[in-house]
Amino acid sequence: MSTKEVFGAPCWVSLMARDQGAAQQFYGAVVGWRFRRGRLGEAFSVAEHEGVPVAGIGALAGDLAVPVAWTPYFAVDDADVAVDRIRERTGTIAVGPVSFPSGGRAALVADPDGAVFGIWEGAVSADWRVGRGPSPAWLELRTRNAFDSAIFYGAVLEWASGRTGCCEVSYEEDQVVLRQAGEPVARLNSGPVELAGYTAHTRPRWHVHFRVPRLRPAVEAALALGGRTVSDVTSNASERWVALRDPDGALFTLTTALRDEPDEPGQGGSGMNGR
Repeated sequence: MSTKEVFGAPCWVSLMARDQGAAQQFYGAVVGWRFRRGRLGEAFSVAEHEGVPVAGIGALAGDLAVPVAWTPYFAVDDADVAVDRIRERTGTIAVGPVSFPSGGRAALVADPDGAVFGIWEGAVSADWRVGRGPSPAWLELRTRNAFDSAIFYGAVLEWASGRTGCCEVSYEEDQVVLRQAGEPVARLNSGPVELAGYTAHTRPRWHVHFRVPRLRPAVEAALALGGRTVSDVTSNASERWVALRDPDGALFTLTTALRDEPDEPGQGGSGMNGR
């Protein structure tokens, strides 16, 4: 596997599932992934599209008492230093840092508002970057106050630190936008979230957007395998997307470019936006 030097940027996404086999069947049908055993053991598999790594699926949610969810990981130089920074800034540590025999160290953590993310110290794939190829199209933090969150993540992950190779941060159209090598990879959005008594769909969280060639067939495959939509189909000048839950309850969004999917009759019907 070719590697690259990166820090502070998203470097992977992983699903903590209860049933690894069922999750592979679901996402294989919906997104077209194939799976191989990961280097981290039998409990981990790597999803690939046309031979390119896309995401990980780990059958660990029950063992670690963590929610079934898609989680982004961010590259750091030193996992221990990053964990100390998180604690100092009132974040929490759920698991780790854990060392893996194949190399690398990881921790599962949460920001002060409870949004879960991971940190990774070690080699990262040169073929993987948000917004490029089959990698996730976009990462999004839905949180109480995007500006406060940007201060937290910037301090923990050294965003906008002036170091060569660090991520750049800008404020655009009421969003905080994170860029890696000048290309946007994540946005932080403020919203009406509840910090207590919230539902899984409204709590502060990182949200992963996966690109598909056509939205309707992907959504129909998800519904046929026990998934469900949790939003209406939404579009802008270039994209159409919809949020879903997989059969285990993990939230994610499917998106497609409008140039690849012309309008279809019934696009907004119950088959696409039923709850």
